[in-house]
Amino acid sequence: MRDAIVVSAVVTALAPWAGAGVGGQEVEGRSPEPSPFVGQWAGAIEVPGAGVTLRLRFHVEEADGGGLQAVMISVDQGNARVPVQTVEADGRDLAMALPAIAVSFEGVLSEDGTTIDGTFTQAGQALPLVLERSTEAEAEEAARRPQDPEEPFPYHAEDVSYPNPGEGHSLAGTFTRPPGDGPFPAVLLISGSGPQDRNEALLGHRPFLVLSDHLTRSGLAVLRFDDRGVGESGGDFASATSADFASDALAGVAYLKTRADVDAAKIGLAGHSEGGLVAPMAAVRSSDVAFIVLMAGPGVAGERILYAQGALIARASGASEEAIAKNMERQRAIFDVVRSEPDTAAAARRIEALVLAQLEEATEEERSQAGVAEDASLEQVASTQAAQVNSPWFRYFLFHDPAPVLEQVSVPVLAVNGEKDLQVPYEENLREIEAALQRGGNTRYEVHALPDHNHLFQRAETGAPSEYQEIEETWSVESMELIAQWIVKTVAGSTTPPEPPPPSKPAPRDK
Repeated sequence: MRDAIVVSAVVTALAPWAGAGVGGQEVEGRSPEPSPFVGQWAGAIEVPGAGVTLRLRFHVEEADGGGLQAVMISVDQGNARVPVQTVEADGRDLAMALPAIAVSFEGVLSEDGTTIDGTFTQAGQALPLVLERSTEAEAEEAARRPQDPEEPFPYHAEDVSYPNPGEGHSLAGTFTRPPGDGPFPAVLLISGSGPQDRNEALLGHRPFLVLSDHLTRSGLAVLRFDDRGVGESGGDFASATSADFASDALAGVAYLKTRADVDAAKIGLAGHSEGGLVAPMAAVRSSDVAFIVLMAGPGVAGERILYAQGALIARASGASEEAIAKNMERQRAIFDVVRSEPDTAAAARRIEALVLAQLEEATEEERSQAGVAEDASLEQVASTQAAQVNSPWFRYFLFHDPAPVLEQVSVPVLAVNGEKDLQVPYEENLREIEAALQRGGNTRYEVHALPDHNHLFQRAETGAPSEYQEIEETWSVESMELIAQWIVKTVAGSTTPPEPPPPSKPAPRDK
């Protein structure tokens, strides 16, 4: 389960520009003519099998030492930036390479210089990409959603950093609190799976930016942070598991305790999706956690979630029942290898061979469902998929049962999910969360299933991930208000939250 849908050009960290190539032609005694490729270029790719459009932007400029340099910005992934290592221009032909994410682009400039018609290739998948001249302002405006808060905020906001001494790295985030000295109750937001920035940005949405704005307006201090190895946070994301992320959450709690404007006795955790797996782990490790909120959190092991998730999403995408059944058989075969082979190198070889054999026998529909483009390299796709399911994170997530941890949680718990969530199906997961809390003797909990809400807590038609990008709403006000009111009620006591400013603005329902 990866909340930030695995799409082409997934970029996770800011990086300086790099690259060199051939720019304008220099004529003796005159300044070189500027390259026709200098400027802002915007376009979008359709991700095979995902029903997702990913908007990309390239900023190309003259390099100090001659030639061109560029950076690629993934608009729908929080405007994440990745350096273009090489930029080569020859007449109207342009070639760019981004080996850090196995991406290349080749295109031809139109006669009028306004478009570049080309091909975007990643991990063996070649996709058409037409770039059009754009401006920075146009790109920023296109990336905005109706609920994105705008400055000036009616509260205090500051960028912060703090250490995780046990792991040897620092974390960076944004702290917000209501006006005044406090101390205020506080909540730490824990993102879903995949490398996430502090806003949990994906597909043009910034869910944690919107949620933190609403919670702060409701009288709560909020800390949201970049995952380890992402954005401005140190550490290595690729080698970490959910248990490691729990230590990062507790580092945030420790930081919040040092602030005079935070009530140290009223610090809680709110985790989304995998964050809802992490929050209970952290809560049972530390007496400093006063409450937890599980937002689409798992109540069963990842293997069970993935079987259900795969079937529900495929069905919502129009796949046949035969294709769904075959895909589940493939999942079981791959997961059996992960379960039975502890040697990761040996497991990788077995999984790659298994995936390759499956893809070679698959129908066109099944290949599309697996995200394989018609002209994709099957070997490259098999290798990529094998690496994903054989990672430390996936191995841990696949077989970790959250129930024994939930049984140990003694602090108040709010568990909330959408009834149209196809990634963490609400019925089984909410049922098992409640059952585990009951077995542990915890009576201070609430469980809510919200009709018409998807995995991102948007009001949705089907709940399919392909809708996430099309829905203008980032996070329904109804669900944010439920979370805010429960936290305020739970921490009510010595600190009386101020009268909140006007609530977060709702976004329009979509077509």
